[in-house]
Amino acid sequence: MFEHLDGVSLDTLRVFESAARLRSFTAAALALGTTQPAVSQQIKRLETELGTRLFDRVYRGIDLTEAGQLLFERIHAGMQAMDEGVSQACAHNQREVLQVATDFAFAAFWLMPRLQRFHAAYPQVDVSLVTGERSQAMLRPDIDVAILFGDGRFQHCESRWLFDEEVYPVCSPRLIEALPASASPLQHLPLLHLRGEQASGWFDWAGVFRGYGLSTPPPPGQLRFDNYTLVIQAAIAGQGLAIGWRHLVDGLVDQGLLCRPLPASLRSPRGYYVVLPARKRRGALIERFVDWLEQERALQ
Repeated sequence: MFEHLDGVSLDTLRVFESAARLRSFTAAALALGTTQPAVSQQIKRLETELGTRLFDRVYRGIDLTEAGQLLFERIHAGMQAMDEGVSQACAHNQREVLQVATDFAFAAFWLMPRLQRFHAAYPQVDVSLVTGERSQAMLRPDIDVAILFGDGRFQHCESRWLFDEEVYPVCSPRLIEALPASASPLQHLPLLHLRGEQASGWFDWAGVFRGYGLSTPPPPGQLRFDNYTLVIQAAIAGQGLAIGWRHLVDGLVDQGLLCRPLPASLRSPRGYYVVLPARKRRGALIERFVDWLEQERALQ
């Protein structure tokens, strides 16, 4: 492979490219930080190795022969490609990747809409999102920062409070428009239930009913989901009443996609925490990301 390059040094080709582009051995010498005789000698050596004349010496300068022009076009294009490759490699080495783990709902409804502001502030940082529903499974050694729901106690980790759990019922505005004024939304609208691993520890409808002082148990509901994002999508589609986690659905309420049929909200001792898995040291990048999360919380 590349058998025609055997014995030809890259430095000599670089001297040739510079002389051909500038049409002057003297100008090439100045650009390369060498002398005109040294450039002339390297060009003469290259012509000998290739067995062809590359330059014609003309009045007050040099001109490329046909062979020289063909070689210059290829060498110039090749050096541009190499320069771009080196530039990209250097830029790649300068980029940092931050591994962030959280549940899918928090990623979709809270983090993703805001990440563009983080990228604007830190354009050389790539955020790699890892989503899951089991907190301990997301505290792998390769994770830099996790944003998890719980009581703040995560084994062998440092945690920092981000949000309290605050919820209120939400539904499509169409459902409320069709509901008689005297009817209670909690007792007359179908309820959308979250089940499975993601529901563990969150407010459920039984807790919401108790929080609003209702002694009757909630109906089981015809629609059950194992993913909170699907619960909210079903609520937007007008299929029932969902438990809206304040920090995740506020934007949807502001957009008019969801509404709050009851003004009061409920709180629990749980919430979202920024969790730093056990590691030997904390990098500046991790601290910047945690500071940014706290700044975004303050904007709400």
